[in-house]
Amino acid sequence: MKSLLATLAFACLATTAHGQTLTPADAEARTQTKQISAVRVILVGDSTTAVQSGWGGAFCANHLTSFAACLNLARGGRSSFSYRAEGSWDIALAEIKSGGYAKTWVLIQFGHNDQPGKPGRSTDLKTEFPAFIRQYVSEARAAGAIPVLVTPLTRRSFRDGQLDDDLTPWAAATRQVAADMNVPLVDLHARSRDVVQALGPLQAMTLAQVPPPPEIVTAAGTGTTISAVKPPAAPSTLAFDQMAFAKQAFDYTHLGKTGADLISGLVSEELSKNVPDLRPYIIP
Repeated sequence: MKSLLATLAFACLATTAHGQTLTPADAEARTQTKQISAVRVILVGDSTTAVQSGWGGAFCANHLTSFAACLNLARGGRSSFSYRAEGSWDIALAEIKSGGYAKTWVLIQFGHNDQPGKPGRSTDLKTEFPAFIRQYVSEARAAGAIPVLVTPLTRRSFRDGQLDDDLTPWAAATRQVAADMNVPLVDLHARSRDVVQALGPLQAMTLAQVPPPPEIVTAAGTGTTISAVKPPAAPSTLAFDQMAFAKQAFDYTHLGKTGADLISGLVSEELSKNVPDLRPYIIP
């Protein structure tokens, strides 16, 4: 009986799609093909991680091998609160639970829209923000993923030649949660702050989505940047939701191609150092 089954198996495998006859050794090799084991990386966060405006698109495209799937679920304008409230985190959890991968890592970066003055998004720094970040960690683990916390990308405003860093408290809160809960950390805030400070106010403008207007360049030459005025929104002539498309403009927060390439490289370096199990899948 075993001999008959072996003969039938060989007969099925003995002919290729081009009609060529396989040798017994070739047929045997095909029956012993090793199954691959792939992993997955899911990105969760705001516009500084999202496609078209952050580092996430370049990271997924250029810094992971073909054995690591990458899903960017970051969305512009979201905070640690609003990302949950609107159901985006539920989508991420559903993806985690869908299975099919040997391991899933979830990179979580918030802070920009948690700052005061953003109705429907702001969170209290001392209570709500760390509590929400802890929830992300706990729920990701419960769903079967490995959470990785990412401190918020620095902004690029300067005063008297020094980076005017307003995200330090949110970065510190993220680091504290990582330490308390034994979570791998990508300290993107520290890395990006050092890089932007070294570039200075003029060169740092090359990281933006579009070139700055002349008056902004002139101000930066003095060592102190001035506020970037958003251009008026063009009237919509399309029937579909314009929120799905990037509204590129110069500012001190979002990233163009040059910025995304630079910052995604920093993220990959930090992951290689601080998440050893993910290192084989990282392209520096």
